[in-house]
Amino acid sequence: MARRGFVSTLNRISREMERSARASRRAYESEQRAQIRAIREAERAERNYQRALIADEKENKRLHVESQMEDAQQQNQELDEQVQALSKILINGIRRNPVLDFAKLRTKPTYKPLDLGNFSLTEDPPRWDDYAPAKARGISNLLPRVKKKHAEEESLARQRFEAEAQARVSRNAMRQAEVKKRCETHERVVEQAKREADEHNQQVEQLEAAFRAADPNAIAVYFATVLESSPYPDGFSLATNAEYQAESKQLIVAYDLPEYDEIVPAVKSVRYVKTSDSFTESARPESQRRTMYADAVAQTTLRSLHEIFASDTAGYVETVVFNGYVDTIDRGNGKPIRPCIITVRTTREIFHDMDLANVDPLACLKSLNASFSKSAAELAPVRPVLELNMADPRFVQEGDVLATLDRRPNLMDLTPGEFESLITNLFTTMGLESRQTQASRDGGVDCVAFDPRPIFGGKVVIQAKRYKNTVGVSAVRDLFGTMQNEGASKGILVATSGYGKAAFEFANGKPIELLAGSNLLYLLKEHANIDAKIVMPEDWKDIGPDN
Repeated sequence: MARRGFVSTLNRISREMERSARASRRAYESEQRAQIRAIREAERAERNYQRALIADEKENKRLHVESQMEDAQQQNQELDEQVQALSKILINGIRRNPVLDFAKLRTKPTYKPLDLGNFSLTEDPPRWDDYAPAKARGISNLLPRVKKKHAEEESLARQRFEAEAQARVSRNAMRQAEVKKRCETHERVVEQAKREADEHNQQVEQLEAAFRAADPNAIAVYFATVLESSPYPDGFSLATNAEYQAESKQLIVAYDLPEYDEIVPAVKSVRYVKTSDSFTESARPESQRRTMYADAVAQTTLRSLHEIFASDTAGYVETVVFNGYVDTIDRGNGKPIRPCIITVRTTREIFHDMDLANVDPLACLKSLNASFSKSAAELAPVRPVLELNMADPRFVQEGDVLATLDRRPNLMDLTPGEFESLITNLFTTMGLESRQTQASRDGGVDCVAFDPRPIFGGKVVIQAKRYKNTVGVSAVRDLFGTMQNEGASKGILVATSGYGKAAFEFANGKPIELLAGSNLLYLLKEHANIDAKIVMPEDWKDIGPDN
């Protein structure tokens, strides 16, 4: 329960940081667009004003044509800038530092200053001299009639004076009450702002501490936030999900790519037609738009890989699986679909040798053995190298005391025969037809099965290893040799631990799938409805060529 709460906190921090980054980008872009619009509107208003000053109709027409032509030129400039932005996705990405600075994620309480308005002003008591009637002068002041009139006027003035004095006392009391009310409200707002800032900063500190402690969830949040904080042209959602497999030091990324029409302009140019006083648009060729879209997707993929490795100052990630998805609607049935159009797995060592400033993005991905949609614009899907939800969190590290209270079967406690039956039954439930199984020399399982699907099916070699340590490249080489001897079309290596980068590098570009311990637990639950766990015994010793 505590772990779920922690993960929820990390996800909330990630969403807050991502929203903050997007809001800052949107505010900056909106401000830039507003400035450009203001300048253009001012220029247009100036031209209209100048035309209004000129009585000559011919001159007015000439100025109108010039204004329309300038509008067309400005629209063409905007189109060119949009195309240029797409062509520079990669180069702009490698020029910036993607490292996430936790200090900058912290916030200070923000609130409006106390506004008392005119309520902060108090009225002084009235002065009697301002109300007292003037006395008669000279001898008339001694006359009874004059004295009586003055007394009456003074009485009325006294009433007005006392009424005003009381009114001012009441108004001052009302002002003081309003001031007190506003001060109390403002104090609550300040306290709330400080409390929210403190909570946010505590969450950031929690995330940073978890990241420094190599918590897999925090590591996944960190890299998802790195990708979501990266500035892109309009149309990119940047939504990212990530999962970190500590046993293989592998990061799996599911990245939301924009749709074809969202980023590639359909208009190539705009022209003003003087004779009809109208604008005509020249359509951009579809072949050009498809090429631009594929290039933008390729650049985004390489940029994301670069940002992951470049921001990994702690050295947590050796291997990255990047899957690019597009959320759209199937025009055939109207239902939402999410095809994967680009998938690639690469290691830090291989990617580090790339000079991204000079590569052709599509050729570079091809050299990394990426699977790219044959028609990205039409969203023809490819099969992800490894899907995000194929990792199970029940991979338990050695020494986890809570594991002793867990009643699920531990795969490391099974006998070789039980483990063999488990793996065989698993792949049978997944649709493979098992023809032959045998115990391997290292206590694992060698299984030759058949995929009955036409065209895509064929012979499959499956090897499962119960290893405590990282699986090295020798096991993958052995699998590939067995595949060649058996004439198999595919090989699957399943391990209770993880894989080293050399194993991934050897498997890259070959029909080999490497499944770590977390993947095995997921498959058992998904296809065989078996809740299992992997707890490494202290006295376990691996038997294999790498150990």
